[in-house]
Amino acid sequence: MSLSEKITSDLKDAMRAKDSTKLAVLRSLKSALTNFIIEKYGADGKLEASEEIAVIRTAIKQRQDSIEKFEEAGRSELADKEKIEEGILEKYLPAALSETEVCKMIEEAIQETGATSRKEMGQVMKLLQSKTEGRVDNKTLSSAVMKRLS
Repeated sequence: MSLSEKITSDLKDAMRAKDSTKLAVLRSLKSALTNFIIEKYGADGKLEASEEIAVIRTAIKQRQDSIEKFEEAGRSELADKEKIEEGILEKYLPAALSETEVCKMIEEAIQETGATSRKEMGQVMKLLQSKTEGRVDNKTLSSAVMKRLS
């Protein structure tokens, strides 16, 4: 079962269970996926798994930004709602890599590219992003690579 099919199935389950929060989040996600397909491939297109994960990561990032803004404004009830939505979305991401696995992959990528300074960070990041396939947040990945190359 593809990720899109799983989301559609869970959307139907949320309707049956009358879970309004999950239903709203999944509808929003389904809409974001559809919009991405139309933008990139037209109406008859189909996304690859890595592209689906990228759309989900974008939705999670939007929630995280909202949480930060709501907490700064003292709106904890809205921040809590966004945290719940973020938790629902995170269930659709592949299992995250551990810190030791990330460090190992960074070392391999640095050796493979021959990078020695921050100037070559782009090459390392490009290789790592293809290897990690969305199992690590890019922000975490870039800070770890930057730390290693400095």
